[in-house]
Amino acid sequence: MFVVATAGHVDHGKSTLVRALTGMEPDRWAEERRRGMTIDLGFAWTTLPSGATIAFVDVPGHERFVPNMLAGVGPVPAALIVVAADEGWMPQSAEHLAALDALGVGYGLLAVTRADLADPGPATARARAEIGATSLGAVEAVAVSGRTGAGLPELRAALDRLTARLPAPTVEDPVRLWVDRSFTVRGSGTVVTGTLGAGRLRVGDVLEVAGADEPVRVRGLHSLGEARPEAAAVARVAVNLRGTPRDRLGRGDALLTPGRFQHTDLVDVRLTGDPAADLPATLTLHVGSAAVPVRVRPLGADTVRLRLSRALPLLVGDRALLRDPGRHHVTGGVRVLDVVPPPLARRGAAAARAQVLAALDGRPELAGELRRRRLVRAGALLRMGVPVQAAPVAGDWLADPEHWRWLGDRVSEEVTRHAREHPLEPGMPVDALRQRLGLPDRVLVEALVRPPLRIHAGRVGAADADALPEPVARAVRRVRDEYGERPFRAPEADRLVDLGLGPREIGAAVRAGALLRLADNVVLLPDALDDAVRVLAGLPQPFTLSAARQALDTTRRVAVPLLELLDRRGATRRLPDDARIVVT
Repeated sequence: MFVVATAGHVDHGKSTLVRALTGMEPDRWAEERRRGMTIDLGFAWTTLPSGATIAFVDVPGHERFVPNMLAGVGPVPAALIVVAADEGWMPQSAEHLAALDALGVGYGLLAVTRADLADPGPATARARAEIGATSLGAVEAVAVSGRTGAGLPELRAALDRLTARLPAPTVEDPVRLWVDRSFTVRGSGTVVTGTLGAGRLRVGDVLEVAGADEPVRVRGLHSLGEARPEAAAVARVAVNLRGTPRDRLGRGDALLTPGRFQHTDLVDVRLTGDPAADLPATLTLHVGSAAVPVRVRPLGADTVRLRLSRALPLLVGDRALLRDPGRHHVTGGVRVLDVVPPPLARRGAAAARAQVLAALDGRPELAGELRRRRLVRAGALLRMGVPVQAAPVAGDWLADPEHWRWLGDRVSEEVTRHAREHPLEPGMPVDALRQRLGLPDRVLVEALVRPPLRIHAGRVGAADADALPEPVARAVRRVRDEYGERPFRAPEADRLVDLGLGPREIGAAVRAGALLRLADNVVLLPDALDDAVRVLAGLPQPFTLSAARQALDTTRRVAVPLLELLDRRGATRRLPDDARIVVT
């Protein structure tokens, strides 16, 4: 199926032409038929001579209903521009063409209607000149009469040639169905319609509504008036949603593939049309079927930041247009450059941002996004519309290669600095290193640590981090020399001070396994536990605290915490009468 929107001045015969081509009535409302003027969007379809199916989105031509026209044109790839031979080029012809140009529509056909009332030549020449200066370029023109039927076979053939030039749809892309109608069918519930520009919908699919947290399920699909199990782009579709109230969805909402779109109320864009400096502070942004008030902040000559009144599911590269509703004026088109732009908090930030945007063309490109963002999750890039073909550096994090190398160098520098400032600590805490590097996730630190560094017990240090600073190692050697023959005699507090073993030095020695801490200021050599078990196993079982103290040749100050530690480790077991046995 191919989908084409009409465009043109009011009363130039758009609906009459669609009616003549399809045999269907595009005007849905009784008021439209009574007044002979299209007010809202209409839909009709037919089969072309080639056998291809073409669906028309018929739009209103009156200036009061331009927002409705834009809702219909926004999602479609091609336009049928209608100009009456007896009236020629008119104001709404110009505004509709400006809208198509702003949206970047590149495929079109000119139909000069009411050719039975006037010579179509002058109107054709003027219209082709106007159209040729826009994104549509040179278009084929056909003179027709909806009243007599003259020219309709030629128009059908021209539509066949137009559809043959349209690019192939991307049916594997995620779905973003902009809703242009929402209504209720008795016995079925809520139905929404729209133009499926990319992707594929199936009955049973779970989608999300832009801006809402709850998922919705596709209960049924219709296209061209027939129920279908699936529909692929490009197509006009009606989607029946299970258990969804009608007031939850309306024109300007969107049904989305879950997790594939960035909902944003702040975007940086490039303008075509009026200079950025000449734009008013508030305008209306038209994208898809949505029309959203925005505040405009100029950045560069042709770049601005838009603050949307509500978040929309936008992607890098999206085309939209800005319109001043007060002046009935299309100020220009926009191409989305960034859907997650950085804050502009510091002096000069706007000018610096303008320089960055000047180098962007709106095409989503992985290397450039990584270079600008440095670190970003793969899922976040996909939601921006950026294809991801690179392997993550950690978890689902992607990194700019140059920035990642720089971070690796910083890890060594920071760990070295920390060791110099805290010589008694066994390395730098991982979270402290994460904060120093400004990293958002601990897994990034873990991925950056490379030999000769290692992570041990939540700290980053040298692979030989168990080695003690020389003053502490020297003090431990003196303890071993003095107490090696009496391993269960612990140095008194004043002797520890004389040896140079304060609380920090003892902590470093304990962490390195060079000393065993029983209690505050009670330390033994690390092999004391195994030796104590052997000595106690030689006693008559069970044994008392006094017997243990004598066998170990130590004091109560050491014996009590030593036996309690052996109890906790399961080497000994305390009995109800406070005696103990060695557990073999």
